[in-house]
Amino acid sequence: MPKTERKYDLEERTAKFGETIIDFCRGIKRDAISEILIKQIVRSGTSIGANYCEANGASSKRDFKNKIYLCKKETIETKHWLRMIAKANPDRKEEIRKLWREAQELTLIFSRIISSIEHSV
Repeated sequence: MPKTERKYDLEERTAKFGETIIDFCRGIKRDAISEILIKQIVRSGTSIGANYCEANGASSKRDFKNKIYLCKKETIETKHWLRMIAKANPDRKEEIRKLWREAQELTLIFSRIISSIEHSV
């Protein structure tokens, strides 16, 4: 399908991001520090998509907005954990940079959604 015809699916994008986080974490060498960091980033990185699914099933505009705020919060938290993992695993910085860029794009998307909700009231 040509790029102009491709359907933009944020639910799929956030799910793929969570899957990529899981795959990335499977490749991290395990030690006392990495175990903690992996648990944190898997929680935050996979909950972005879960919260977005909940937002799509929201019972009200207010509920939708709250879930989108959670998506943004979890995305920002994921960027933090990526930074900590980069510190603990300097050899993985290029992979981490790609994940961070996607998290940043998601942060901007959720910020735009929040902004449009606030301006539509």
